[in-house]
Amino acid sequence: MTDPNTTLTDQVALITGGAGGLGSAAGSWLAAAGATVVLADLAAEPARAAAEKLTAQGYAAEGIGLDVTDSAAVEAAVDDVVARHGRLDVLLTSHGFPRDGRLLEMSDEQWRSVLDVCLFGTFTAVRAAARPMAAAGYGRIITIASRAWHGNPGQANYSAAKAGVVGLTRSVAKELGRKGITANSLAPGLVETPSLRDLDTFDAIRDRAVKDNSIKRIGTPDDVAAAVTFLASPASGFITGEVVHVSGGRFG
Repeated sequence: MTDPNTTLTDQVALITGGAGGLGSAAGSWLAAAGATVVLADLAAEPARAAAEKLTAQGYAAEGIGLDVTDSAAVEAAVDDVVARHGRLDVLLTSHGFPRDGRLLEMSDEQWRSVLDVCLFGTFTAVRAAARPMAAAGYGRIITIASRAWHGNPGQANYSAAKAGVVGLTRSVAKELGRKGITANSLAPGLVETPSLRDLDTFDAIRDRAVKDNSIKRIGTPDDVAAAVTFLASPASGFITGEVVHVSGGRFG
């Protein structure tokens, strides 16, 4: 028997970075749980292609182009989703990228580009989505941080951005809980996405992660999507302000 508290029937979910490995997997899981899924990505065509794969399976999905660093565009996109679907119940922020480099060689541009997309872009999405959620008295905000929020050598910019995402999410949880909105972060470890597999150093990166993990494999997008689906559900209503590590037991 299906527990109604674990389904998302008639709900609407917006996923930033929706064409990426994590975003598209989460979109599949949320759509399978009954949600109408809006996949938003900087590149509109990949977002539409990801949505078309879902609609071909009989799910409700659409893809849109969206630059999360353009706050006016983000506000307009959320307004459009609400105007067309009547509601916005779930926000997942899965956009972002690293630009690694040692501190002494890191340029201002490397720092700013990562902070702008990963942290400011999360802020614009959360702020915009929180407005209709607060008006409705219900919402689930899920941000993708990273195990790197603890600090990683060669990732001062990315670690700072993801630590900022955690702080932002916890602040939102404290501010908006009284309005029926939960806010939680997921902190994945190494996850096997197409972009990771394309790296020449993939084997070495994977082997090092497996050695350090308690669970002797690296993560999959479905591992993250499963956690997203639970946190998006009504069943998670008393969980907020948390950082859930989807990292195979590797925390620091």
